[in-house]
Amino acid sequence: MKTMRLDKYLSLTGKATRSETAKAVRGGEVLVGGIPAKRADMQIDPDTAEVIFRGERVTYRQFIYILMHKPDGVVSATEDGREQTVVDLLPDDLLRIRPAIFPCGRLDKHTTGLMLLTNNGELSHRLLAPARHVDKTYAFSVKFPLSDEDEAVLESGVDIGGYVTAPCRVERDADAEGSCRSGRITLHEGKYHQIKLMMEARHNQITRLERLTFGPLTLDPALAPGEWRWLTPDEVRALETAGE
Repeated sequence: MKTMRLDKYLSLTGKATRSETAKAVRGGEVLVGGIPAKRADMQIDPDTAEVIFRGERVTYRQFIYILMHKPDGVVSATEDGREQTVVDLLPDDLLRIRPAIFPCGRLDKHTTGLMLLTNNGELSHRLLAPARHVDKTYAFSVKFPLSDEDEAVLESGVDIGGYVTAPCRVERDADAEGSCRSGRITLHEGKYHQIKLMMEARHNQITRLERLTFGPLTLDPALAPGEWRWLTPDEVRALETAGE
């Protein structure tokens, strides 16, 4: 059975530094199994221990997996000197977790929708590696109607400045007049500004872009822009399989 020091446990979960843990233990503010902890360096089983820190139950996770509804105007980064980042939308205790949480992949500043945040660098690398890029579906709107020819060319691959995109899937939506200015596009790769450049190659312009899926994950309709939730155990297992 693996064990861990209590102060390390609280540090990894972002609840307290080691010095803060020592102070809280001296004040009787840390309970382990319902009993006040006597030492900050006591050994506990991180998977089964019931730890209460200053009246709040603490949950240990080896890795963090968060599904966020990224809002418009927020950048996909851990920090930025001028712009608000997706990590800034998380509560302070999660920002203290180590390893630190980061966005898995990027969405443009004005692209909204599903964003995965994690601190599992190995899994993130597998999900984003060129040989293993998982499918991603986006809802889009464009300035001009997409024709049958546009759809066929986009699906077969277009030159976006010296690089020909891989085949993808495009599903157009027709409005009341039969024009197709919106739809969904599913990619198996993720070049910088790829969808924007693909539409520009067809002399069109993206006016709205929202990521709906990332591998096995789907944007949760219950999440308003800027909100987030933990991944369910089933979602975590599906994500780990997608990265194999």
